[in-house]
Amino acid sequence: MLTYSKSIGGLLAVSLLLAGCKGISRKTERQARSDLEAIRERYRPEARPPALPALTEDSPLPAFLTYAMLNQPSVEAAYYDWVAAVEQITSARSLPDPRLMFQTDIQSVVMALMPGLMQELPGPGKLGLRADQASAESSVKYFQFESQVLQAAFEVKKSYYMLFFLEDKIGINREMLTLLSDLELLARTQNEVGKVTLQDVLRAQIEQERLKTEIANLEDSRNPLLAQMKAALGMSVEATNPPMPKEFESTFLDLNSDQLFATALRLNPQLKAMEADVRMAQAGIQLARKARVPDFNVGIESNLKASPAIWMPQAGMTLPIWRDKIAADIAAAQARKEAASARLSAEQIALAVAFADQMFGYRESGRNLELLRNRLIPKARQSLDVARGGYLAGRIDFFNLLDAERTWLEFRLAEVDARTQRELVLADLSLLILGSPPPNAPLLRGSNKLNTSLNN
Repeated sequence: MLTYSKSIGGLLAVSLLLAGCKGISRKTERQARSDLEAIRERYRPEARPPALPALTEDSPLPAFLTYAMLNQPSVEAAYYDWVAAVEQITSARSLPDPRLMFQTDIQSVVMALMPGLMQELPGPGKLGLRADQASAESSVKYFQFESQVLQAAFEVKKSYYMLFFLEDKIGINREMLTLLSDLELLARTQNEVGKVTLQDVLRAQIEQERLKTEIANLEDSRNPLLAQMKAALGMSVEATNPPMPKEFESTFLDLNSDQLFATALRLNPQLKAMEADVRMAQAGIQLARKARVPDFNVGIESNLKASPAIWMPQAGMTLPIWRDKIAADIAAAQARKEAASARLSAEQIALAVAFADQMFGYRESGRNLELLRNRLIPKARQSLDVARGGYLAGRIDFFNLLDAERTWLEFRLAEVDARTQRELVLADLSLLILGSPPPNAPLLRGSNKLNTSLNN
């Protein structure tokens, strides 16, 4: 009976000892956890959202960007996807749980009572490759998180520029409405002295009504733009509309640098995610090849009915005999790697096209601004003044005067559209294509950025 108790106690002691075991971490796992901790301190300290900046009309644009990057739910979802992927590295490199076994031999009485403990041991190198594969996947998830952070900042800038330039459009239309009121007064004066008919006064009133409706439409469009800004900031539906900064802030970007596209290839988060996807597929190939290596299991049983107790060591191994299955797994892993490499190449091509397109858009908007500001708008204003003088002298009709007014209005609104387009292109280039984070972005930056190697 004493031997029986000692044997059971010994197995339980071994089980409890194993329950407190920890596996051996790898370099990629330690780096991933270090990266995660660096982000956690800024993004979710103590698993809670950090203090958000107070937004007022006097807040600079970076305060709005910080608010969005820390508060946007899509960013938070990507962050926790990354957290889960980092935790998965530990699971991937860990041994399977040991099994506590129990069997008995019963005839008319219990003839044998045999508890035991069994541990499976994957073939050499398999756990390390699984960890490398999981580490590469965590890199993919990080760069997806980075993309969401930059996208959140872009959405804020997009809404900010649209709202800011909307106010310019409303101001221009109101200014033109005042001008039309003066033109109506001018037409009335000309009509009273018999130089023109009442038709000119009616035309001026029609134009004013059209412009009033346009102003009302523009003012009404402020509401959906405010809703977009609110959504970009990650505010709830019940929250009040955010304030708009008083001061306009452009996106600074040195577009004369020859290294811009090289920078995009180096930092673009979508490309970095696809590069990590290729590394994950490469680890998958090596892991598939390891299927030729058998897995092992070791254990021990004790017959507690024997006196003294009999201890029976056990060992076993898998027999990887299905060569066609192994070959198929290797071929499938190779195909996944080729697909990942092709997607990376396609994304590099798409990035080159997007970069060229946005650079063209920037140059185009710059040329349009220069044309409108320095030539068309001044000449249109001069043409309006000439037309007004000609109308007073009876040399042109009111229709030509209105046409000059409309031309000046269209050019001024086109100048606002060109400024809007230029700022949106700069924001897209800086954030989404070049991957340049704004100040206070909860991102990793530096030469040691994430684990880009599959070595221990």
